[in-house]
Amino acid sequence: MLALGALLLSGSPVEAQNAGQSGASPLPPVTVDAPTRPQRAAPQRRATASRSGASQRRDRQAANPSAQSQSRPATVSTAERVNAGTNGFVASRASGATKTDAPIMSTPGSVAVITRSEMDVRQAQSIRDLLRYAPGIYFSNDTDFRFQPVKARGFDVEQYLDGLRLQGGPFGTPRVDPYLLERAELITGPASILYGAASPGGILNLVSKRPTENPFGEVQLQTGTFDRIQGAFDVGGPVDKDKTLLYRVTGIGLGANTQVDNIGEEKYAIAPAWTWRPDIDTTITFLTSYRQDPKGGAFALLPIQGTLVPGTYGQIPRNFFAGDFNYESLKYKQATIGYEFEHRFDDIFTVRQNVRYLHNEVNYIEVQPGAFTTTGAGPTLRLADGRTIARSYFSTNENLNTFAADNQLQAKFNMGPLQHTVLAGFDYQRFDFNNLARYAPTNTLNILTPNYTQNIAVPTSAFQNMDQHLEQRGVYVQDEAKLGKLTVLGGIRYDWAEGNTLNLGTRVLNNDEKSSGRIGAIYNFDVGVAPYVSYSTSFQPTSVGLLSNGQPYKPTIGEQVEAGVKYQPVGYNLIFTAAVYDLKQQNVVSAIAGPGIPPNSNAQVGEVTSRGFEGSVVGSPLPGLSLRGQYSYLDNRIAAPLDVNYGKVLANTPMHTASLWANYVVQNGPAVGFGFGGGVRYMSEMYTTNANNLTVPTIVANSPALANIIPASTTFDAALSYDFGMRFNELKGLSAALNVNNVFDRSYVSVCTAGGCRWAVGRTVLATMTYRW
Repeated sequence: MLALGALLLSGSPVEAQNAGQSGASPLPPVTVDAPTRPQRAAPQRRATASRSGASQRRDRQAANPSAQSQSRPATVSTAERVNAGTNGFVASRASGATKTDAPIMSTPGSVAVITRSEMDVRQAQSIRDLLRYAPGIYFSNDTDFRFQPVKARGFDVEQYLDGLRLQGGPFGTPRVDPYLLERAELITGPASILYGAASPGGILNLVSKRPTENPFGEVQLQTGTFDRIQGAFDVGGPVDKDKTLLYRVTGIGLGANTQVDNIGEEKYAIAPAWTWRPDIDTTITFLTSYRQDPKGGAFALLPIQGTLVPGTYGQIPRNFFAGDFNYESLKYKQATIGYEFEHRFDDIFTVRQNVRYLHNEVNYIEVQPGAFTTTGAGPTLRLADGRTIARSYFSTNENLNTFAADNQLQAKFNMGPLQHTVLAGFDYQRFDFNNLARYAPTNTLNILTPNYTQNIAVPTSAFQNMDQHLEQRGVYVQDEAKLGKLTVLGGIRYDWAEGNTLNLGTRVLNNDEKSSGRIGAIYNFDVGVAPYVSYSTSFQPTSVGLLSNGQPYKPTIGEQVEAGVKYQPVGYNLIFTAAVYDLKQQNVVSAIAGPGIPPNSNAQVGEVTSRGFEGSVVGSPLPGLSLRGQYSYLDNRIAAPLDVNYGKVLANTPMHTASLWANYVVQNGPAVGFGFGGGVRYMSEMYTTNANNLTVPTIVANSPALANIIPASTTFDAALSYDFGMRFNELKGLSAALNVNNVFDRSYVSVCTAGGCRWAVGRTVLATMTYRW
């Protein structure tokens, strides 16, 4: 890391670093302060018996623009705040880390931002694509796009959109296309202080595209592997000459086949947005979207024999389809509507309210492949023939409605030498869900002579018939106190979570209360070095259900201590980070065994510990050059002595991950505008189950195959681009790109459980043509 830093510091200063780095003409730049508006008559105001000094001052400012500029800048559009300080791959601020747009370099915690520029360079097509090179993140790189879970520090990362949680059903997980986003903010470690019930792994805050003051437009066409055809557009700007009303409309449509035969992918999404600024102190942005996926992609598991371990008849191909032509469908619909409101009373107090309603529907039918059929038991257990897969019928219809609101009051003031930014808030979440699911074993499939049009019996009885209502209310207060170069960030929160679940006649009531908090400090030296320490906690309600004693599950508790250092060389567009952490989750539901304990008993006695290191670099150190790199080490173990898997490593959790991406656009000469880049990703071996000792039968009795480890994988990505406008003025705004993931078409297993495995996505090629104006 030190050698790399020394090399990068030999480049040129920051002011020259952003030219042409993405290989396409950038959108017009935005500024933090709104431009000076033309003078206009003061608006009529309703007379009142008493006028406050602040109200009279705003009247004077509205009538006298020069007085306004001397007092304070006008409230800017949300797009300008989102993009403030963003330079290529580097963002200096993250709204999700503190909810106050605090600088990353003065936030005592691990924060990474994936900017729009980086998304464009790598042509991110999914949430997992967004985080492919992010520090500490790991995921299964397979063809299942129903959920797109990502993990950090041994735990799931909760997904949020514009600061509000994305809640989903079993299969109706909300879907957000990267093209509709301005950036993605990754905050690793417990974050319940601001967000309530959340995984200790952290949160991913996705930030929607917003209207801008500058008119612009973009159209994009894309083709590629598996007969991919995709089109997208993004247009916006001011509606009136005073720029009090702004708009933006973004849309995307995709039709493609997939790596698996007979499976298609199709989606359409549109996201209109408006910003209204009725006066210099008030802004409201309306964010809406609609998405429909007529085809949901490939999601089946395959048997372990023939994927992770050798099969009787060799390897099962990556493109093998194990379902049925008449029972393979996933249709998804999603609609959202919400707004972000901000009003500044004076130089001290600002109030905000963020609201979103989301509705989605899922209609899902699948004939699911399972394991190979077996015969015998105990020492005589073996595969029946090594070619027949057991299968089951599964269907579900889901309807989900969620509502989320976050109300904030911010106060910025000084108390002697201390500069305070105090944030107090109240948030509310509601989750209303119902589904009807059916499940039953069905016809088998011979992998050597598959019959995909069998007479599948549809079960008539319900496997699940659930009606679920969840609510969470939370109050929180946070203070960012600055004393010179020292920043101390602390806060506390209290939550009430209630659940009412009725499934097949059984009702489970949950009623939980929990406090959480954090405290941290960071010191910014003049040379750009900023060491920090922090302590944070979290809580997370567990799956709805009952323990062996008949009591409902209680929330798990997360607790983390972290120490790190951030380094931003003075005058260079680079940020280095390094952090060590000790994180544990308690109250985990665990399988227990022992004298006097009935079989299949469980209890909330579990504990999982995660200790590790994360180091990263992101920046644009030279004109036209952008890069992101990371290395993470994670020691993640089950630490409860009563757990039957005490001392074992959590399944599908790598100990080491590393990645590096670099992209360069030629800045002058006959090759000006040409860009080329590439990346490498490494993930170490992982266990398939928490027991770390999985075996599977083979065709020979009493000769099980060890299937406990998923081998390590290394894959390479590449990109070529050309910005026509950098060479030909008459073609300004036109660019082309070619992106290849898994360049060498490496075939490897990406995820495995005791129920089966999935192949990783093979080589994918994307050819993109973009025109911006």
